[in-house]
Amino acid sequence: MDSHSEQKAGTMTMEWYVVHTYAGFENRVKQSIEERSKTFGLSDKIRKVMIPTEEVVEIRDGKRRMSTKKFFPGYVLVEMDMNEETWQLVKNTPKVTGFVGGGGGLPLLGLTRVFGL
Repeated sequence: MDSHSEQKAGTMTMEWYVVHTYAGFENRVKQSIEERSKTFGLSDKIRKVMIPTEEVVEIRDGKRRMSTKKFFPGYVLVEMDMNEETWQLVKNTPKVTGFVGGGGGLPLLGLTRVFGL
């Protein structure tokens, strides 16, 4: 069964992958992946791009302020159907250094395997 007929059968497998980026460029990488997936017609295979953040309370000048802080600086999470096209699209996005795992023939690490979630 080829990949086209698998997609028709509804067996597209979306999984979360962890992408390493240059620190401080997470927002730009997120925007670029979303734009590139639309441009290349792969938006159905790249479902969601997230920057893990948390709300924290900071005290500045004696005042409490809520701010958003990156939970894993330098990383972006991508929910996608991994294949050669989507891998190339993400890997060749400016400011992306690569996927977590996958070096030397090792399998790419999904979100649950990296962070134990």
